[in-house]
Amino acid sequence: MKQQKQQHRKIIISGGGTGGHIFPAISIANALMKKDSNTDILFVGAIGKMEMEKVPAAGYKIIGLPVSGFHRRFTLTNLSFFFKLIISILKAGKIVKSFKPDAVVGVGGFASGPLLYVASRKKIPCLIQEQNSYPGVTNKILAGRVDKICVAYDGMEKYFPEKKIIKTGNPVRQDMNKPINKEEAYNFFQLAGNRKILLVVGGSLGAKTINESICNNLDILIRHKIQVIWQTGKTFFEQAKNEVSQYATQDIKVFEFITRMDFAYSVADVVISRAGASTISELCLVHKPSIFVPSPNVAEDHQTKNAMALIKNNAALMVTDSEAREKLVEEAIGLLHDDFRKNVYIQNIAKMGIKNSADNIAEEIIKLIEMSNK
Repeated sequence: MKQQKQQHRKIIISGGGTGGHIFPAISIANALMKKDSNTDILFVGAIGKMEMEKVPAAGYKIIGLPVSGFHRRFTLTNLSFFFKLIISILKAGKIVKSFKPDAVVGVGGFASGPLLYVASRKKIPCLIQEQNSYPGVTNKILAGRVDKICVAYDGMEKYFPEKKIIKTGNPVRQDMNKPINKEEAYNFFQLAGNRKILLVVGGSLGAKTINESICNNLDILIRHKIQVIWQTGKTFFEQAKNEVSQYATQDIKVFEFITRMDFAYSVADVVISRAGASTISELCLVHKPSIFVPSPNVAEDHQTKNAMALIKNNAALMVTDSEAREKLVEEAIGLLHDDFRKNVYIQNIAKMGIKNSADNIAEEIIKLIEMSNK
């Protein structure tokens, strides 16, 4: 029976909510499949969240739980939180009983809580992957129950049992590590290779403050002859297109979502971004001078803490969300023309990148299964 498990591993990956959780989860799944194509992988997400669309698009099966977040201030939605949590735990129990996983992996997000709780109670090997420099509430609660904790930052023993911690880095999209033909990338965006390029991204869902900061300063960017690749997210896309159309310029390229982020990184001289863990990990690997605008709307203000991990190493610049509309574009133009500071950021951010993170995590999952089978 133990030999059969080794030949045909069954693994549940749970969590999601944002691209910062989903893309690493898919990368881990791909790494597991690369190591053994017979691996049977099931995702468990939260109903109504983006993983329910992105995971099937990546070729994996997913089951949704009705679990939702808990607001720190009193709201009517909190009344249903505990009811949804109980239903989700019961459903998670049925999923685990039916699928019979050899290991369960949590990547953060609403759905990881019920799944890891149930699996750990049944003594199934469990691993969590914490992307941020400051862990979320769910992972802090689960830390005492799981077997291994894969992290991307130093100093995580402040939050987790030190003996369980393994520094693996954060998985990034697979195309980040491929060599890029820059001429092809310039042609893809129809931009000139002999002028400064600013890449503006706000995460998979967009970022209102960053979008408005760019929108309000389009005339300044155009006057300075800055080329811009601008990912707006879905809700701001039409407004951004309308604003840009009022200028006689081909220098501002507006996208709802950039399909070739590897191309975008390769041609960018400076990147403006939120400070999500996955984005930071990608920027560390592609060695890009960056300005982070941490979202104030995330639990535990973890994006500011992520950004500060780079700021203290002189590896990036940070502009607060409240200051962005006034300062962001000015800081970006200043950095674009400051070659010395850009080179310092490039050298220091490169030191923080960890390659092959998805493979490292997949290896830890396999080791965990093999140890449980002994």
